[in-house]
This record gives sequence, structure tokens and C-alpha cells, in this order.
Amino acid sequence: MTTTRTDGYVAPEAEVSAEGLSQILRLQQEIFRQVSENENYRDILDSVCHMAEALLPNALATIMLLDPLKDHMDVCSAPTVPENGKRALAGLKPGPESGSCGNAVYLNEPVFVRDTFTDRRWRGLRSLARDFNLCACWSMPIRDLDGRALGSFALSSFEHREPSAFHKLLLEVGASLIGMLLRHQSQAEALDAKQRRLELLATALHNSAEGMIITDANNRILEVNPAFERITGYEGWQVRGMRPSVFRSGAHGAEFYRNMWVSLLADGHWSGEVINRRRDGSLLTQWLTINLVRDETGRVVNHVAVFTDLTELKAEREQLLRAREYDALTGLPNAASLRLLVGQETQPQSLLLLNVNNFSFINSAYGVKVGDNLLRVVANELTRIDSGCTVFRIDADQFALYVRLLEPLEPIVARIQRHFQSRVLRVDELSFHLTFNYGGATGTQDLLRHAMMALKAARSMGKNRAHIFDPDVDESRQQHRLDYVQWNTWLHQALEDGGLQPWYQGIRDNNTGQINKYEVLARVEHDGRVYAPGAFISAARLAGLLPALTRQMIRGSFACMARNTAQFAINISDEDLDLGYLGRFLDRMALQYGVDPGRVILEIHEGVSSGAARSSIAQLQDLKRRGYQLAIDDFGAEYSNFERIMELDVDYIKIDARYIKDIDTNPRSYEITRAIVFFARNAGIATVAEFIHSPEVQAVVEELGISYSQGFLFSEPAARPAFV
Repeated sequence: MTTTRTDGYVAPEAEVSAEGLSQILRLQQEIFRQVSENENYRDILDSVCHMAEALLPNALATIMLLDPLKDHMDVCSAPTVPENGKRALAGLKPGPESGSCGNAVYLNEPVFVRDTFTDRRWRGLRSLARDFNLCACWSMPIRDLDGRALGSFALSSFEHREPSAFHKLLLEVGASLIGMLLRHQSQAEALDAKQRRLELLATALHNSAEGMIITDANNRILEVNPAFERITGYEGWQVRGMRPSVFRSGAHGAEFYRNMWVSLLADGHWSGEVINRRRDGSLLTQWLTINLVRDETGRVVNHVAVFTDLTELKAEREQLLRAREYDALTGLPNAASLRLLVGQETQPQSLLLLNVNNFSFINSAYGVKVGDNLLRVVANELTRIDSGCTVFRIDADQFALYVRLLEPLEPIVARIQRHFQSRVLRVDELSFHLTFNYGGATGTQDLLRHAMMALKAARSMGKNRAHIFDPDVDESRQQHRLDYVQWNTWLHQALEDGGLQPWYQGIRDNNTGQINKYEVLARVEHDGRVYAPGAFISAARLAGLLPALTRQMIRGSFACMARNTAQFAINISDEDLDLGYLGRFLDRMALQYGVDPGRVILEIHEGVSSGAARSSIAQLQDLKRRGYQLAIDDFGAEYSNFERIMELDVDYIKIDARYIKDIDTNPRSYEITRAIVFFARNAGIATVAEFIHSPEVQAVVEELGISYSQGFLFSEPAARPAFV
């Protein structure tokens, strides 16, 4: 008698003795007992192997499972196989030469090999068979419910032998039990994972900071979480069985809820901001998300609503917005609000800035607290004036009055002046009379910038003064400031990269007709363009760079003029004299380049020589003692201090160009020049006429007996002297 299975395998049960069947039955009962007692499944697999080995002495039992992702087999249980044997079997890939177990899975059928040393199916594992004396190996596939091979259950004998009917039945029953056990374990792991997931979800639900409501298909509340109770003030038992509509505040109309339900049913979810009401009646602003839960037929079985309390967040946001847009001290809109307002307008507007006069003195004398209280009073007074303006506080002691229309600002200024002239401001039992400086602007573009420029101009005029922006005047001032900033950068760059260079203009000796002296003139080259001092000298003075320019001119001109014997004149400033470095520096340059100090003429402006401090006079006298010559530049332009000229023992007087340029046609220029020449001749001082631009002017210069002539008629400034 045989039993035929659906997979085609024939179990020869009739050939198995009653004792054999009894042994297999006891094996099954033992495995079922272990499973029922929930023993570890790996221990149960080891038990299967041990019991099978007990029924086949001198043999080893192994269970190998297939990894479907890696398409190879690994040992799952082999309690009596040594570790090196398990390692040798690890990663076995099913195939025609992969031994009994690999073939059982590869073919999905039992494989019985009598002689592993010669059977071709063991060609890939021949060394394993010999190393561990595995003479015979019988393997049965372990299958899932769909009949696919999951792995193998095998008995390996240390003798060359065929399996008996009992051994085949043992393998079949063992493989079946193992398959059942693996399915049981998989289900247990799945249930365990599901339980852990449910516990995790329950923990998340319980500890979530967001409120949660679960309703049934009829939208009646089934469950809420602790966050819901904390946020709304309702206990769970109070709301179970109720509809969420109990929380409505009345802030939303029927159309709002109708649209919400239409969207929810169409999309399966809805999110939005909702204002509900807590148990104590206070409003609760929420960000609410609702999701539908459907069964396998698509029918709605639950609604899950999750909400975040936005009430405090929105209050904080309002506070932050107010802090950004309003002044904390006075409550007035601040500078950020004003900038936003004027930046949005496209029509002409009017803006008036006010600066409290002498506020820093009040702060210093009475303290910051009094100053702050005074600013609050000023803010209140400004808002009380019927000016039709919006009042802003834009800085410590600065306010602004803004008109959205194009309004004349002078009447507003007059109204504010009258108001504060008749008011005594009282703060902490102190009395104050205040005035302001006013800067105003009208128009559409750069309104705030123009008003600030006007306020700066008003401050420069004194206290309690007003100035309305005038493009012709104020833009010119602003351009001057921009030019200074630009030239400050360019000058530093020129000093670093050699862009500042000495140029030379010849000076004609009127006795010989030859050019034998030169004046050193500073030039800055930037972006291919050469600039004369008129473009940058004011910026250099403001930036404190004049001494650096002087040193560069001395160094460069000494290096150039070392190649000849001509005299050359270098301009020095009162800043150079203030630093007191000239004597030492000039001597060092003279020594370095081999220049005789007698060739060097130091030109100082008339104002420097006339108003110089005694220390500067001493320096100039010291320079004379060192051998350098002195020239007074632009003489006649300012002080004409003849006594100081004698004290300094100057060598040259350069007559200011304003008298020379029209000396041939202007009697006044002629007489002033004649007087200077008369004085210089009597004092033994040579004279130089600047700005010689025509033969007619030169003729008068020679008639007056002026020693030297300098101007474009004879020599234009150049990067090198004519003889170099």
C-alpha cells in the first residue's frame, strides 16, 4: 500500500513497520508538545534534528533555508555539525552540482544520494564530503503552502547507503513539521510586529502634543487622547458619543462646513484653520486635519481628526509682528513700518523728520528713565497736533510725520513749533521746553533718504531749524559725500599698487629763457584715467592720507630727479608739519638717492606759513638749516604775512594765479603783483608767476621783473621731466 501526494511523491507507508510508524508518531507528538508550550522555534528545530539522528545512528541532520533575496542557502539548524562545517555550507547556491540539499531546493523534489564521493550532483561539494566523511546524503525540500521550496531537511550518513522506506517517511514528516513550524513562527513574528506597532501607535496617541479625535461612521466620538483633554478642557467620558459640532464657536458659517465636507468626501482628507471653543468658553484656534478610514469595500467606517493648538502661537506671532512694526517705548509705528509704507506708495507723498534738540543732555543730566518718559510725552503731544499726519518713532530721539498726499511741509513745521513753544512738558516733577530740528521731503522716490539728508542740513544750521529737501543743493552735497567714500577707497588702493605717481611741470627762468626747475605734482591713475589733485585732495585730507601722499611724492621724485641736476619743488602740508617727520625722512631719501638738499624746494601754502604753530615754524627753520629751500605757494590769496616770510627766510614767493591770469587786462591784479614783486626784490627773494597761459601775460610778467614763469605756455605737466 502506498500514499500518493499532490506533488507526485509516493510515500511507501506499507513498507514501514509498525514500530517505525510509532517512532515517527512519537516525534510528531513531541514537536506538537513543544509548539503548544510556546518553546523557542530554534530549539524545536534542534529537537527535530536530534530526534531524526536518534532514529538513524551514525548520521547528521541539517536544516537549511533559502534566502530568496540573495538566492542562496544557509544553515538554520544542525546541532551536531561542527562550526567549520556550517561555515563551509554557508551561502550554498542551489543548482545541479550543489549537493543533495542544493538539488532538493533547485528541483523542488527529494534527492537521495548513496555515494557523495562519486555522484555528479555532489561535484561542487566534493571536498566537503571527503573532509567530513559524508558518504551518503538524503534531502527533502521544505515547502510553503503554495508548494514552493523554502529550504531542505537532510540526513547525512557516514556510510554509503540507500534510504529505507522508514528513512524517507522520516524525512517527509520532518520536512512537513519544519514547514509548519516556520509558518507558525512567521505568523507569530507578524503578530508580534503588529502588536508592537499597535503599542507604538497607542503610545504616540497617548503622548502626542496634538489633540486627536476618532469618530465612527456616523461621526460620533469614539475616543480622544490626553492632549485633546488638556487643550479643550473636556474629559474623554464627557464627549464620547457626541458629535464634534459641539465644539463649534460660531466663527464659521454653514458654507465653511459644507465646503469642508465636500472636500473631505472627495479627497479623503481635509486640512485648514478652524476656530472652535473650549469647555470654559474661550476660543481655540486650531490647525485641523481630518482623514477618512474606509473598509475593503470603500465604506467610511471612521473619521480621524488631528489638531494643533494655534492660539498661543498666533498670539506670539501678533506680538512679534507688533514688535517688528511698533516702537516698544511709545507704541508708535517704528522705522520698519515707515520704510514699508513709503516703499509701497507710487503717488507723491510728504515726510517730515523731527530730531529733539539737546536730548542727550537731558539723558545725561536726569538719567535714561526720565529721558524715556519724556519721549513718551513727546509722542503723545505729536499725535495730538491736528496735522493730518501719521506719527512714527524712527530712532532714539527722532520722530517722523508722514502724509500719504503731497502736502507743503512748512505749515506743518510752523504748527509743531507753535504747539511746543506754548507747552511745558512735565515728567517726574521736572519741566521741559523742547525744540526740534526738522528735515522734510516730498515726492515718490527716495523719500526717507531725502528727508534724512534734509534733517542733516537742518542740524548744520543750528537748533530749532528746518530744511526741506532741495535736489539742486542737497544732491550736490550727497554727491560730495559719495565722492569722498569712493576716493577714500581709490587712494588706499593707489598707495598700495603704485597708482599714485609724481608728475612734473617745468618752471622757466625769465633771465635765461631756460627751464631749469620743476614742480612735482601728484597724479592718481585709476581705470586708465589720470586725476589731478583737485579731484582727490579734499578726500585725502579728510581721510588723513596727506602725509602718505607727501611721502610717496618725495620718494618718487627723488628717484626720478637723481638722474639730473635740476631743482624741483615738492608741496608739503600742515598735516606733514604736525607729524614732525619731514627732516628725517627727507635726509634719508636724499642719502638713498644721492640728491643734494639744495636742489629741493619745499612749497608751503601761504596759510600754513602765516598761521603755523611755533613748532611748525621751528621745523621749517630746521629744514632750512638742513639745506632745503622754502617757497611760499599761492602768495596773496589769504594772509600775505610779510613778517612770517622774513622769519622763515624763504627762498621763493609764488604769486597766486588769480592775479597772474588776467594781469594784462586787470589793473587791480597788476598793482597787487607789482607790490609783491617790489617787496620780494627788496627782501632778496625770488618770485614765481603761476598760470602763464599767453604771450601777453608773459610780457607783463617780464616787465615787472618776476624771476620765473610757470604755466601751460611753456610746460604742461608730464609723467617725466622734459630732459629725462
